[in-house]
Amino acid sequence: MFSRQVFRPAQTLQRQVRNYASEAPKSGGNKTVLYTGVAAGALSGGYLYTRGSTPTGQAGNAPPSKEANKIPGLTAQPGKPAFTGGDQGFLSLKLESSEIINHNTKKLTFALPEPDMDSGLHVASAVITKYKGAEMEKPVIRPYTPTSDVDQKGTVDFIIKKYPNGPMSSHLHDMEPGQRLDIKGPIPKYQWETNKHEHVAMIAGGTGITPMWQVANAIFKNPEDKTQVTLVFGNISEQDILMKKELEHLENTYPRRFRAFYVLDNPPEQWQGGKGFVTKELLKTVLPEPKEGEKIKIFVCGPPPMYKAISGGKKSPSDQGELAGYLKELGYSKDQVYKF
Repeated sequence: MFSRQVFRPAQTLQRQVRNYASEAPKSGGNKTVLYTGVAAGALSGGYLYTRGSTPTGQAGNAPPSKEANKIPGLTAQPGKPAFTGGDQGFLSLKLESSEIINHNTKKLTFALPEPDMDSGLHVASAVITKYKGAEMEKPVIRPYTPTSDVDQKGTVDFIIKKYPNGPMSSHLHDMEPGQRLDIKGPIPKYQWETNKHEHVAMIAGGTGITPMWQVANAIFKNPEDKTQVTLVFGNISEQDILMKKELEHLENTYPRRFRAFYVLDNPPEQWQGGKGFVTKELLKTVLPEPKEGEKIKIFVCGPPPMYKAISGGKKSPSDQGELAGYLKELGYSKDQVYKF
């Protein structure tokens, strides 16, 4: 377990992160101590996430989950895909288990049609869910990104946050094992390839961590992929942490290639991470520089106010729209940024 360091002045943090962002990964078992704190000066001001987004926090002392333990390995033989896209239509999948993650989030595991099947999803992609209640005129359709490994056999996992007056998330939280849900996919997002970029920066808010995890998991389970990853994860409070053990596992296993910076809107008194909201100053400090060109890629996923402040929103699922916000002000180009 790595020890935690106290906050460093912004200038020191910037120098260290720039070195990390520009250095090629070194071989060997260097267990360099990571720090999750970010300078208070880099966190003042900024924007307020919608209260619907979920928070992150410090890495805890709990052991890695099943997903985290299997990151380094690659499945030897691909399974038969469950989701094939095209004209396949919706599959009716049975809920195998429902696990409470926190006060408003559950992990739902659905059984695929055959036990030796994998999801058929590629990195990065999502699925569409459909539900129609007895008194509903039209079905509710919502996209979700699975958090399970794309090679996982027999089941597919989702992290689902319940939103006030959210018909789909409320229905999913009310589901009991044995009930079924219509799911269709895959819905292609950003097509990842091994070593496609030297450095990937991820800016996430709340459940926006799910596509980031899908990409990071693919990178670090592949021994041929040497990509560096920097994660900036903004949320409300420590009680709402998502993917905590999985991210901690990456921090400890790949200290020279993965760093996470956590920012909480409402941190506890002893919080050692960032306080406030994600700001332009923080991004300037921890992200790789724009001059790196195609060597870097920045992914953004979170609530609408986050998109507005950091990158500008998408026009549609198929139209990324123009780059705006902090990333444009910092000199990044539209081609360097992808909005999930």
